Amino acid sequence: MNLLEIFKMQKKKPDDMPPPPPPPVYWIETSDSMSHHFQFESDGHLSVTLVDDSRPASRRIVESFLNKFFPSGYPYSVNEGYLRYTQFRALQHFSSATLSVLSTQSLLFAAGLRPTPAQATAVSWILKDGMQHVGKLICSNLGARMDSEPKSWRLLADVLYDFGTGLEVISPLCPHLFLEMAGLGNFAKGMAVVAARATRLPIYSSFAKEGNLSDLFAKGEAISTLFNVLGIGAGIQLASTVCSSTQGKLVVGPLLSLMHVYCVREEMRATPVNTLNPQRTALIVAEFLKSGRISSPADLRYQEDILFPGRLIEEAGSVKVGRPLHKVCKPSELQKVKEKFPDEKFILNRGRKCTDMVLERSATGEDALRGWLVAAYAAEVAKSFHVPSENALEEGYSRMSDVFFPFISELQAKGWHTDRFLDGTGCRFAL
Repeated sequence: MNLLEIFKMQKKKPDDMPPPPPPPVYWIETSDSMSHHFQFESDGHLSVTLVDDSRPASRRIVESFLNKFFPSGYPYSVNEGYLRYTQFRALQHFSSATLSVLSTQSLLFAAGLRPTPAQATAVSWILKDGMQHVGKLICSNLGARMDSEPKSWRLLADVLYDFGTGLEVISPLCPHLFLEMAGLGNFAKGMAVVAARATRLPIYSSFAKEGNLSDLFAKGEAISTLFNVLGIGAGIQLASTVCSSTQGKLVVGPLLSLMHVYCVREEMRATPVNTLNPQRTALIVAEFLKSGRISSPADLRYQEDILFPGRLIEEAGSVKVGRPLHKVCKPSELQKVKEKFPDEKFILNRGRKCTDMVLERSATGEDALRGWLVAAYAAEVAKSFHVPSENALEEGYSRMSDVFFPFISELQAKGWHTDRFLDGTGCRFAL
């Protein structure tokens, strides 16, 4: 560097110097005994560093578990009953996975092999093919019924699964029927798999409170995977000890199956499904006529009959939905029956034991509720005053009109979805 350059540098004004870099933008947030340092880097990225965590070790472990296996914001981001549902779901997967290892080992025994428990676990994936696909194809045609009664079909799915597993467990007792037993067992399992998967979405949807369905689904599958792995481990242990013989499996197998089905039943009872189907509509109407109250999905869940969902409820007018129109009334009487309520999207026909309701093809949940209230009020009038059916229906319609708008407003405020009525494969009409 020559003298001229040195002189120029000494004469350079302070304003010509480059400005110093701006200080980093950072802040500290404290929440639940934890402090985090947030800072924007020069490239625009935000870095987060844990500064202080004064939580006890036990609390850190619990919260880490909740973050991995429960939706974000739990328990405020889910509807009531989710914890109970999750507890029994975990036990259900544990018992099912344990029983699956034992049944696979029994199948290989029946085929003349003497596998180790580890081999039984590996081969279990192969034995799920074949007849299982046939069962899946048959059960796939029943999707509309599963939408209407997801709880009942979910329970039936696990009963079918345990039936198939039971056939595999007892297959060593009749090795000459190995192919038939294994085929029928996998056929039942195939139907069970489709029913279980098809009902999963409406069940998870009933717990979603903040549009967090994907988070619920992901965390639910995480819990299922964890307890499936634990169940497989328990199954390997049992297969090596207590259940190394067929006699041991005949003792432990039914116990695991009972535990499995009981857990599924309790899961379904804890699920607050908020869509309208025949059973839930009847229970809502019966409660409203009895006390003037409207139950929320969480209040109603334990009143649902999971085993026999199609039973008629006398307090709600003994309404039967979805019978073919030609069985409800004669063709010559159709116009007369329709003219009773010309502006409505339902047809009612009172019989000796029940009231038939047939919905129009475009009928919504509100239309079904209107018809159900008319039928229930008509049954109440006919029972109290012994009036003819036509007069009872007219009086029932009048009472329904007086209460319907406050009734439907409160129903929606309680969390019920009234835009659709899920009547399964029930018949509808179009005139």
